[in-house]
Amino acid sequence: MTPANHAPQVTACANEVLKKVGILRNPYFVALEDGSLSLDCFRRSQEQFFFAVTFFPRPMAALVGRIPDPKARLDILHNLVEEHGEFQEEFFHHNTFQRFLATIGGRAEDPAKRPLWAALRAFNSVLTCACVLDELEVGVACMGIIEHAFAPISALIGRAVVERGWVKSEELIHYRLHAQIDERHAGEFFAVIEPRWDDPTRRHFIVQGLELGAYIFDRLYRDMYELGRSETC
Repeated sequence: MTPANHAPQVTACANEVLKKVGILRNPYFVALEDGSLSLDCFRRSQEQFFFAVTFFPRPMAALVGRIPDPKARLDILHNLVEEHGEFQEEFFHHNTFQRFLATIGGRAEDPAKRPLWAALRAFNSVLTCACVLDELEVGVACMGIIEHAFAPISALIGRAVVERGWVKSEELIHYRLHAQIDERHAGEFFAVIEPRWDDPTRRHFIVQGLELGAYIFDRLYRDMYELGRSETC
């Protein structure tokens, strides 16, 4: 079932927000598609993106506890379980992404020992604030639109790295998975807040969350594009 089936009004707004932001026209993706982003730059940026991948379930877990409806909570809880490989450690997204890094020649040392760019710290901190301290609608919408955007982003990245010959198609596990499941994940988030859309006082917070999520995700890739090309990072 697509996000539009789950939550047509929130999904329509999310699509408008992403269209306005133009996230797929982000310099990172333009350069990746036209071949101007080198493998070295891509590798550096993806080594940093690991910190977003491994952190993402944590604000999600905090958000689960704030959802009052047990049924709605259950869908997001399953999303959280999928982030943890359906309880199979080898399929934790933390681990599948490390395997992706290995296929592009990423550094083999403990990722936790790598320097963390401020851009990644900022992205993770905003997610934490939105999910723990802000209105529930803000946190849910913020997480949902990131999932909604990441499905086509994953498809784009997966296609580009295979076309460049950086990764063999059969080894493309992490991004292929997200291209397939993140539309459903987005729908599960959006369904939590869809019933509140008709209340103007709550709709305001839904829109704020959608705009926040789109902004910080687009900003993250812009920052990774610039920093990934810098030899000093």
